Amino acid sequence: MEDVPYSPRQEIISVWVRDPHIRGKDFWHAHIDYEICMHTNSMCFTKKTSCVRRRYSEFVWLRQKLQENTHLMELPALPPKNPFFSLNNSHQVNKRMKGLQHFLDAIVQKPLVLSDSCLHLFLQSQLSIAKMEACASGRTSYSVAQAIQSCGSGIQRFRSDEDLSDLGKDCGDSDCESTASSGLGLSCDTDLPREEQSAQASGTSEDEPR
Repeated sequence: MEDVPYSPRQEIISVWVRDPHIRGKDFWHAHIDYEICMHTNSMCFTKKTSCVRRRYSEFVWLRQKLQENTHLMELPALPPKNPFFSLNNSHQVNKRMKGLQHFLDAIVQKPLVLSDSCLHLFLQSQLSIAKMEACASGRTSYSVAQAIQSCGSGIQRFRSDEDLSDLGKDCGDSDCESTASSGLGLSCDTDLPREEQSAQASGTSEDEPR
């Protein structure tokens, strides 16, 4: 009998940036956030499937934190800030979304970055910037893993099977169900300690500020 050569399982990390959604009731306080869906078989991640929403300023924060923690490693660039960025300009919104997609695609291919808890909290929790920083530095009563597990508890956006053979499919098909555009509010802090729930997750305004 011939020996069958060992073939290690291919590690796959697929991330989609999609579904831009305008938040805020007036022009001066409005911004756009995007749904980030991830499907992976990597042992690096607590969850194999997840969907969260993030805004541009949170991407800026993530890159800054990763750059601080990786020191001399060159990280991919984000789409540049645009003082004339319009929330209602679909061309500008889609161009930025593609740039954010390119950034995440490159980031998840860097092994050193995959060990950074800031990346995990960004991709798989809905904590605000302040809460992510506190959690990553051990200044919260809950761990990084607990913050991630509590986010979207009981919410299935992907099929429940573990088969990743169809990861090439777009997350926008029936394998990834979005509730964001329907106006359904999803709270990711409900399973955290009560004292941590008083501060609502909110974006910052340090970008243009969309």
